[in-house]
Amino acid sequence: MTVPAANTQPSMRPARQPVIRQGQSEPVDSTKTIIDNLTTAVLLLGTDLRLLAMNPAAEELLDLSANQVLGASAERLFPETTLFAAALGRAATSGAPFTEREMRLTLAAQTIRVDCSVTPIGEGRDQARLLVELVAVDRQRRITRDEQGVARNASVRALMRGLAHEIRNPLGGLRGAAQLLERELVDDALKEYTQVIVHEADRLQNLLDRMLGPRGLPNKRSINVHEVTERVRALLSAEAPPGVHVTRDYDPSIPPLHADPELLIQATLNVARNAVQALDGSGALQLRTRIQRRFTIGQTCHRLVVRIEVHDDGPGVPDDLREQVFYPLVTGRGDGTGLGLSIAQSLLHQHDGLIEFASVPGDTTFSLILPVENGQ
Repeated sequence: MTVPAANTQPSMRPARQPVIRQGQSEPVDSTKTIIDNLTTAVLLLGTDLRLLAMNPAAEELLDLSANQVLGASAERLFPETTLFAAALGRAATSGAPFTEREMRLTLAAQTIRVDCSVTPIGEGRDQARLLVELVAVDRQRRITRDEQGVARNASVRALMRGLAHEIRNPLGGLRGAAQLLERELVDDALKEYTQVIVHEADRLQNLLDRMLGPRGLPNKRSINVHEVTERVRALLSAEAPPGVHVTRDYDPSIPPLHADPELLIQATLNVARNAVQALDGSGALQLRTRIQRRFTIGQTCHRLVVRIEVHDDGPGVPDDLREQVFYPLVTGRGDGTGLGLSIAQSLLHQHDGLIEFASVPGDTTFSLILPVENGQ
């Protein structure tokens, strides 16, 4: 990242609360806009290692509000990471930049792994402010994993479409031949066998249709996401065994989505039904809605996304299924078809969204992520 000289250095203040320190020039609006829109977390520390500015990405990464921590010391920002604070002090006094990969950064409520770059800016060793850039390694790995997953599933679905086309033609021929044969048979006992052929041909045709998912384009309109979750909650409450308790935890501030409500209901219901089945008659399932800023889906960074989360306290996703859980026909149950999650993912892709999950025994969350606005 190229940083201007000290006499023209940009202010990295968040838009919510302008901060002008003595001796600091009035910020250039375009520069501040660029920094505020970076997905990289950027902090500016003074010579005394106190926070002068931070961008929204830093607020999100560190789970802090700039309004509350401006002027705070590095020790307060990173209370459990004394070595990092000491390294910042050395950089401020020596004027030498440093970079550390996959650094464990312990915060007040969590520990994260980041790539950290610290660049002194200013004139003279004793005047150096510190520009700190933090990139969450876990986030980069997630983006890479999601991109690979989207590409793999696109290839699988293309293969399935070709396979379905090749199966449909002989399947239709078998069904037609069985019907013609049935007309020629006199013995009703023999007609029973042709009916079995017709029935099984129809069942295979239905399976192919489900594998390919909806064929039409989404009928998108402006909707409240809670129209979707409440419909799913009502269906689950009617279907779930008595031992499964369905609850909700909604964020009422979520803005409207431009989406097809019926397709989102189907996608959310598929995921939630999987969770109910995993609970095996007893447990808790919760539908949650959350908003998240600056989230990357594929190659696009979206300013704002909505998360529909389906949480359960069941046994979790088996280790041997984690990499294939969204593939068609992959299931951990003997009576399952393995199509629910695959279809749900396909429906989310039609909305430029994705599904991700985190699972350990007793704590599994599938998140349906949908952009609220176009990425910038």
